[in-house]
This record gives sequence, C-alpha cells and structure tokens, in this order.
Amino acid sequence: MCGVSKVIKFFNQSLEELKKIQWPSKKETVRLTGLVIGISAFAGLVIMLFDYIFKRLLTLLLTK
Repeated sequence: MCGVSKVIKFFNQSLEELKKIQWPSKKETVRLTGLVIGISAFAGLVIMLFDYIFKRLLTLLLTK
C-alpha cells in the first residue's frame, strides 16, 4: 500500500506544479513560432550553401 500512496502523492504534486505554469499568450506563441521557422530556414540555407561549396571544391579536386 505504501507504493500506491507514493504514486498518488507524486501525481498530486505534479498537478500542483502544472497549476503554476504561466502559458504564453496566443500572440507570443505565434511570434515565437515564426522566429523558430525563420531561424530554421536560415540554418537550412546556410547548410545548403556550405554543401554546394564543398561539392564544387570536391569536384574541382577530383576532376584534375
């Protein structure tokens, strides 16, 4: 029975912690989502640029 009371205590404490969460507003969520998408797109473009540069360099090195 002791194990069951520990589980119940854990869930009660978890619920209390969930009540303390300050959720972001819809406006802030949309703004941060756009920021994440923008940074991801920028990182993708940088990786694509490096991939292209390395491909060209390897092509030049291997075809000589």
